[in-house]
Amino acid sequence: MSQTLIGPKATPRPRVITTEPRFTDKVFRVVVTSGGMISLVLLGLIGFFLVFNGFEAMRNAGLSFLTGFDWVDAIPEENQPASYGIGAMLYGTMVTGILAMIMGVPVAVGTALFLSYYAPEWLKKPMVVVVDVMAAIPSIVYGLWGYFVLMPHAEYWAKLIHKYFGFIPFFDMPAPVFTRSPFIAGLVLAIMITPIVTAIAREVFAQTPLERIQAAYALGATKWSMIKAVVIPYGRGGVIGGAMLGLGRALGETVAVYTVLNLVYDIRIEILLSAGGSVASMIVNKFGEADPVELQALMAAGFVLFLVTLAVNFLANTIINKTARE
Repeated sequence: MSQTLIGPKATPRPRVITTEPRFTDKVFRVVVTSGGMISLVLLGLIGFFLVFNGFEAMRNAGLSFLTGFDWVDAIPEENQPASYGIGAMLYGTMVTGILAMIMGVPVAVGTALFLSYYAPEWLKKPMVVVVDVMAAIPSIVYGLWGYFVLMPHAEYWAKLIHKYFGFIPFFDMPAPVFTRSPFIAGLVLAIMITPIVTAIAREVFAQTPLERIQAAYALGATKWSMIKAVVIPYGRGGVIGGAMLGLGRALGETVAVYTVLNLVYDIRIEILLSAGGSVASMIVNKFGEADPVELQALMAAGFVLFLVTLAVNFLANTIINKTARE
């Protein structure tokens, strides 16, 4: 019986350990860096364009451009100079944005929790598709839907709120005019931002470590107790970031707000009254018929809104970093 002799195996070459990135890593780094730099350059160009075209109006008006409540064109025949102030519009922008956050974010977080931990699979998949599609619907569609469909029902809701909570100054009504109010505008914006916040919150909740969830169940926690103790604390930063992203869209919304809100250059605390406005809706309302001087003022108003949006995003980033460290 013959035996097959097996020679000694060849010793493999030692693998060279190096920190030099591979070619694909270099390409990916260049692509990502270029994308970030292009976004930064575009953002800077937008800011420069607004400053360049609106600086003269801001210089002539001074601080009253931010604090004034009048938007009056010049009348040379009557020796009346132009007076442009966006104080009331800034106030209206913040009011509608805050109302959208109050009404939209709780619904969005609840929907995200339902989709993540309560909805059966046959219902979860179509609802996720519907939420994603709603986030992509143009704002003009929301505006027209809010004007023709939502507003008649919202007027009835506003009357009920005034009837039972009219003793609160915010719900008082000096005149019985409930149409095109900040309340209705905030409700439309809440419906607009709900899909965005829902999608972000759902993705954050889905990333909760499975071992933490199982540990909570092993300690005898119910599903709701597990969500309160594990899921919500883990996803708090992401939810705040999504809410701030929704607020940024609400602050800069134009057509939807213009459709369901009257422009009144005054500060009113009654959110059910048909009086208000926002910087974005004022720009879209005035832009078509603006003369060169008023156009400069509108550019300056756009720059102020640009700064407000940047401030909101910076605040969101600060809050997210703080909650992440905690």
